[in-house]
Amino acid sequence: MSESEQASAVLATARGMNACGINRGSAGNVSVRHECRPDAFFITPTGLDYDACTSDDMVLLSTSGDSHSLGGAPNSLAPFNLRLPSSEWRFHRDIYLARPEAGAIVHTHSSFATALACQCVAVPAFHYMVARFGGDDVRCAAYATFGTQALSDAMLLALRERTACLMAHHGMVVFGRDLEQALAHAVELETLCEQYWRTLQLGDAKLLPAEEMRHVLEKFAGYGQQQR
Repeated sequence: MSESEQASAVLATARGMNACGINRGSAGNVSVRHECRPDAFFITPTGLDYDACTSDDMVLLSTSGDSHSLGGAPNSLAPFNLRLPSSEWRFHRDIYLARPEAGAIVHTHSSFATALACQCVAVPAFHYMVARFGGDDVRCAAYATFGTQALSDAMLLALRERTACLMAHHGMVVFGRDLEQALAHAVELETLCEQYWRTLQLGDAKLLPAEEMRHVLEKFAGYGQQQR
């Protein structure tokens, strides 16, 4: 994909998360790792309605911490340098630096994930699909002010051996190999959060045993892979 096509794909994903109901307005954000430059990524701009954006409004950032900064962020690379990046650019950068398997990131303030996060509640092994995200739970990262290094550090801790986490009093973040997978998994996590929230209305959740979750995690190693 060309840079223009990648920028367009980021915008389409941002619009897609709003269209499928897991985000509203410009609250969430989306990024994708540059296909040819592992030290760069495209991210949505701050404070703009995605329906009013064009691909030229997407921002291309360097992951290099010692580069010249634009608006407090790493150097924005021409020609995608007319807008300020999402205020959450820092945790996108840090996820890409810490997790080489991350190709794209989706962050939303979806209703059920955020409701659980506002109570600092993790999602335990109440359903086997929790294993989709790499373990027997989806952790909730400790609270820190949005856009800060403290928030990024808390999220990286919660993401250890996981591809998603909740963010206390904030929302959720999910990463995948590409934009399509990241968005699909964000939808799946919101669905699990809704199911868990509804389960809690009936009382304490009945959890799957650790041995079964280990078995499910093994099965997920090849889940969804088509064989010729």
